[in-house]
Amino acid sequence: MHQVEPKVFLIGETKIIADGLKAYLQHIGVPDWDSDAPTDVEKLIEVMGRLCYRSFKPGINPNVTKIREHNADYLANILKVKHGSVIEHPMINFIFADVSRVFTHELVRHRVGVAISQESLRFVRLNDLGQWLPTVIKEDETAIEIFVRTFKELEKLQLELAEYFKLDEEDKKFHQKKVITSAMRRLAPEGVATTIGWSANPRTIRWVLEMRTSPDAEEEIRFVFGKVGEIVCKRYPNLFSDFTVEMVDGHPWYKPLNSKV
Repeated sequence: MHQVEPKVFLIGETKIIADGLKAYLQHIGVPDWDSDAPTDVEKLIEVMGRLCYRSFKPGINPNVTKIREHNADYLANILKVKHGSVIEHPMINFIFADVSRVFTHELVRHRVGVAISQESLRFVRLNDLGQWLPTVIKEDETAIEIFVRTFKELEKLQLELAEYFKLDEEDKKFHQKKVITSAMRRLAPEGVATTIGWSANPRTIRWVLEMRTSPDAEEEIRFVFGKVGEIVCKRYPNLFSDFTVEMVDGHPWYKPLNSKV
């Protein structure tokens, strides 16, 4: 058994295909248009928004006589008027490591605009249980002892069963290992550390960030999405420019000016 702390890794994001965008801009007669967006994610949102009104420059739509020149101003208006559909186009990819099944059960309730890949305990044998302690446990020595003792006993049962079923013998077929490992995981605690891949569009991320850093949310998911908030607000400053942060019980609460865009 070992102690862990949940970790957040940003591993991917949508990229613009420059040649394709250039061809489109030539098609509509604005070949020199460009954006000062700091990332392709924010630039893509701007492109998708501008095409709705043909607002890349004044005149190509006779109804448009002036435009917002900068990506920051453009996205600020998108958020203000809640034109949320255009911010669904990019995807941002995370891996959450050393999180518990408590956390993943909470996370998968958010289904719209996400993709999820979770570490399978049918295949991954639990021979060293990772444990994260919530504050209410961490601040109580007796509670810590109970948690640690219980995890150690459950880990011992995993090792005993693996030995009993001879899972490490060379002639043990992988299918047999999978079946037995799947059965053994039923003795694993819900708080065992695991890993989940989570991809979401920015509209969803904004909503989950608001909801899951709220003081009403469960502590571990507040902890994880506090880290998500730190990452996205720094990397996509125009897209998350309306968020402010308040510390509550040692965790950041990310609050947008424009809720549920």
